[in-house]
Amino acid sequence: MRAQFVLSEIGVGLRRNLTMTIAVVVSVALSLALAGSSLLVRDQVNSMKGYWYDKVEVSIYFCTKADARNSPQCDKGAATDQQVKDIKDQLDKMSSVVQSSTYESSPEAYKHWKEMNPDNPLISVLGPDAMPQSWRVKLNDPTKYDVIQSAFAGKPGVKSVEDQRKILENLFGLLNGLQTAAFVIMVLMLFVALLLIVNTVRVSAYSRRRETGIMRLVGASNFYVQMPFIAEAAFSALLGAALASGLLIGGHFFVQNWLADRVQFIHFIGLGSVLAVIPLLVVVGMGMAGIAAFFTLRKYLKV
Repeated sequence: MRAQFVLSEIGVGLRRNLTMTIAVVVSVALSLALAGSSLLVRDQVNSMKGYWYDKVEVSIYFCTKADARNSPQCDKGAATDQQVKDIKDQLDKMSSVVQSSTYESSPEAYKHWKEMNPDNPLISVLGPDAMPQSWRVKLNDPTKYDVIQSAFAGKPGVKSVEDQRKILENLFGLLNGLQTAAFVIMVLMLFVALLLIVNTVRVSAYSRRRETGIMRLVGASNFYVQMPFIAEAAFSALLGAALASGLLIGGHFFVQNWLADRVQFIHFIGLGSVLAVIPLLVVVGMGMAGIAAFFTLRKYLKV
């Protein structure tokens, strides 16, 4: 009987404050969707780091004829075949750090550059000799770039030693920035949702003050009087969490079925990561609503 009464009171409260209930559901949904997105962006960045950092290479670029005029370290002209071979011999001795090394000649580098920049007007001006030959070094531990840098920077014929991680770190920095922005917006939306929940509970308690007064006169406990309001807030939050979950799942299928085909260099996280976030959203949403309603009723409901 008590459960039936609580359920009936929840329905009465939702109908009386339908507009505010919809506002609570929408605001909770948006805030929780942003919260879930922030968590998923973090997982995506970590997944990409693990995937791409394992594939990055350190490039040891050699001097070209053109570098003799522009680079002090190449003042003796283009690197000789012996200098290129000496670097390879030294790489072979560093098996504890170096996993493999691949030679890229100037014609090969020029071909790859043209494939990546088909519309560049410099193609008609530059030739293969303008592209530096290089050793592409894959490390056992990508974080040991400094070992290669200190071992080969400044060697005869070496123009520069570059780590591909610097390129990726710009991308990861952008993604981390987006994650921070999503987190800030999420906090603001949660605050708005909290204010709406508090206001909705206050209005609902005021509109039913006569019923609660009668319940108080017949000896109903504080918890029994408060329970319908708390359950009403929690149910609104549950609807918001369900809507947020639908948005996240819909976003996942959009990414997998449309974006993944167009951005193939990114290894996107799977549906399992999205489903793992949903229970947390439900708990946070209902917990936030229930706690907010409880403390609001203690102050504004005289029981």
